[in-house]
Amino acid sequence: MLSSISVLTVPDYIVVVAYLILTIWIGLKVGSKVKTGEDFFLGGRRLPWWAIGASLVATDIGGTDIIGAGGLAYRHGLAVANFEWIGCVPAMIVGAFVFIPFFYRTGVYTVPEFLERRYSGGVRSVIGVCWLIFMACNLGVMLLASGKMMSTVFGWDPLICILITAALVGFYTCTGGLEAVVYTDVLQCVIMIAGCLLILVLGLVRVGGVDNLMTKLREAEIRESANTSSTSGATSDSTATATDAEASTDPNDPQSVTDRAVATDEEIRRTQLILPLDTKTPFPWAGIYFGLALILSPAYWIGNQAIVQRSLGARSEFEAKASYVWGALLKNVIPLIVAIPGLIAVALLPDLKDGDMAVPALVGHVLPAGARGLFVAAFLAALMSSVDSYLNSAATLVSHDFYRRFINPSVSDQAILRVGRITTVVLVIWAIGFAMALAQLQDGSGVYTVFQTLMSFFQGPAFAILLTGIFWRRATATAALIALCSGIATAVGLFLCNQPYFLAAVGWEPLFRIADPFLYYSIWSFLVTIVLMFLISPLTAPISKTQADLFYGAKAGVK
Repeated sequence: MLSSISVLTVPDYIVVVAYLILTIWIGLKVGSKVKTGEDFFLGGRRLPWWAIGASLVATDIGGTDIIGAGGLAYRHGLAVANFEWIGCVPAMIVGAFVFIPFFYRTGVYTVPEFLERRYSGGVRSVIGVCWLIFMACNLGVMLLASGKMMSTVFGWDPLICILITAALVGFYTCTGGLEAVVYTDVLQCVIMIAGCLLILVLGLVRVGGVDNLMTKLREAEIRESANTSSTSGATSDSTATATDAEASTDPNDPQSVTDRAVATDEEIRRTQLILPLDTKTPFPWAGIYFGLALILSPAYWIGNQAIVQRSLGARSEFEAKASYVWGALLKNVIPLIVAIPGLIAVALLPDLKDGDMAVPALVGHVLPAGARGLFVAAFLAALMSSVDSYLNSAATLVSHDFYRRFINPSVSDQAILRVGRITTVVLVIWAIGFAMALAQLQDGSGVYTVFQTLMSFFQGPAFAILLTGIFWRRATATAALIALCSGIATAVGLFLCNQPYFLAAVGWEPLFRIADPFLYYSIWSFLVTIVLMFLISPLTAPISKTQADLFYGAKAGVK
C-alpha cells in the first residue's frame, strides 16, 4: 500500500521550500536581536501572550503526534484524543492560574532552579539530569519521526531526511534562541493546523462522509473479529450451532461484511473515548483519569522545562497566564485534526502492517498534487517546532543547572550565551546518532508510545515533590530527595518487570495486562513519592525560616 504514494510534484516542492525559507528568515531576523544570555534563553522577557500560546501548542504537537497519535488511533481508536481533551486542557487552565504566576514571580530560568529554591541543590541536580536525559532522547525520537514521514512522502533515504531537519532546526535555534523558537512556532502552528485540517476534510470526502466512515470502521472491526475467531481454534458444538448463521458468512467478502456492518447497532470500539479496565489498548479509563488527567498531564504542563520556559519569557505575569489560556483554547481542535485521520486510514487503508504509517499513507492516498506540499510543510512545522523547543530548553538546562553551578559560577552573560549555542550544536549531533540507533532497535510500540514511556519514568515523582513543596510548608529537602529517587526507581522497575525478556528470565507473569502501560507507571511512582514525602518529612529537619520566607514570599508577590 505504501508503494502507491505518489512522488511530490513541482507545486508541492514550491510550497515546502517557501515554508522553509520563511522559517529561516524569521529565525535570522529574530536572531539579530540576541545579544545576551537572557535574550537567548528567555527571549529577553519580551514575548507576547498570543505568540507564547501558539508556541505551546506547536511545541506539544510535534512529529510524534501527527504520526504517532494517528498511528495509535489506527490501532486503538479515538481514546487517544483523551490526551488532549482530558489531559491537556484542564491541566493548562490549572497551570495558568495556580502555578505559572508562582514560577514567573521567582524570576528563575529553569524548573530545577525553582525546586532548588524550595528544597536543595541535590533535588535540582536529580531533576535536571532527568529532564536532560529525556530531552536528549526525545530529540532522537522526533528526528526518527521525521525520517519515517519524509522518507515515505519524498522517497528519500531516512538518514538524509534526519540530517536535513536537524541542520535547519539547529541553525535557527542556535542563532535566535527562545525568541526565534517562539516566533517560528507561530508560523508553524498556523501551517500545522491548516495542513492537518486539509487531510481531515479531504479524507472525509474520500470516505464518503461521517456516516460512511462509521460503516467502514464497523466493517473493519467485524473483519478483525472474524479473523481473530478463525485463528483461535474450533469452538464448542453448542457455540457453533448458536452462531451458525453468522459463521456461514464469509468475512473476506466485502458485500457480506458491509451488510453485517449496516445491520448491527453495536458501538464501534474505535470511536469510544472511555475504555474498560480490561481493554487490551494502553488507554483503560483508570489509566486515563488517574495516570493521565491527575498526574502525567499536569506534570507535563506544570513541570516541563520546554513548556514552562515559554511563560517565563512573557512580558508580564498577566501575559504568562493568558498564554496558557489561549493555548488551551487552541488545544481543543487538535484531536479532531490529528487522531481522526487515523480512523479515516482504517476505512481507506485497512491492511497496513505498521500503524505509524497510517497518516503518511493517507497523504498519498487522498491529497491531490500541490496539496501534498501543504501537508508535508505542516508535518515539518510540527516536527521543527518540537525539536527547536527541546533544543533550546536542553541548552538552558546545561547552561544554568550544570555549567553555571559546577564549572563557572561567575560566568558572564556573553559567555553563557556562547555556552548555550555550543550546547545546541552538541545536542543536534547527539539527536542524529540517537535517532539512527532507535531506528534499529524500535519495536512495534510506535514513536508516540516511546515518548510517553520516557516521560512516565520521572514525571510522576517530579510532580509529587512539586505539589508538596508548594502546598505543604513542612515538606523537607531530605524527604524530597529520597522520595524523588524512590519514585523514579519505582517507575523504571515497573517498566522492567513488564518486559518479556525479564519475565522469561525470572518466570513471572506480567504485572500489567494492557499494551504499553506507561500511564500506570506514572500512577504508582507518583503515589510512592507522595507517601514517602509525608512519612519522611516529619522525621527530618525542615527548611530554614529564611528559605521558607523567601520561597513563599515569592508566591505572595515578593521578588
